[in-house]
Amino acid sequence: MPIRIVLADDHVLVRQGLRSLLEREKFQVVAEASDGQDAVRLSETHHPDIAVLDISMPTLNGIVAARELSRCCAKTKAILLTQHEEDQYIYEALEAGVKGYVLKNQVASDLIHAIQQVSRGEFYLSPGISRAVVEAYRSKSDRPVDPLTVRERQVLQLIAEGKSTKDAASLLGISVKTAESHRMRLMQKLDIHETASLVRYAVRRRLVEP
Repeated sequence: MPIRIVLADDHVLVRQGLRSLLEREKFQVVAEASDGQDAVRLSETHHPDIAVLDISMPTLNGIVAARELSRCCAKTKAILLTQHEEDQYIYEALEAGVKGYVLKNQVASDLIHAIQQVSRGEFYLSPGISRAVVEAYRSKSDRPVDPLTVRERQVLQLIAEGKSTKDAASLLGISVKTAESHRMRLMQKLDIHETASLVRYAVRRRLVEP
């Protein structure tokens, strides 16, 4: 049976190009998503072997989507597409349960290898990224724990993207009162009480691009 894939990127042309690449290699793209929230929802529906996630997506970015997939779709392995080589991004990805980390400037040559390796239960890093980063992560026992729930991270990302509480509620399919409650709780947990400071925190945590 072919490896079944959910493909998530907010750019239609990028998704089309990736889909063409994957289908030439006889992989089966079972669904496409334009944001991380849709990627999680479609993975829950289709139970793919692999979810290929762009790191920068609205509503739910690739790292947070991967973290949610590891909770709700344990058999679906996440591969992240990114332009970032910095250690902190790799740490965040590993912490979220990502199994493959592919640089966009090498995606044509690397993505196929990544899917093949990850589907065999291995971990994949694009060439040029030091595996010492992975080993350092694995040996580090005092990593800070993210205090926010998945829903709180979603609300935080939407706030950082400039959405109002009402807009966030609509996008997440929850009531305005519930969205406001999530906002208040995340501000209390982080001890941050200004929107500008929340945005800076979201940038530091890689929830949005600076």
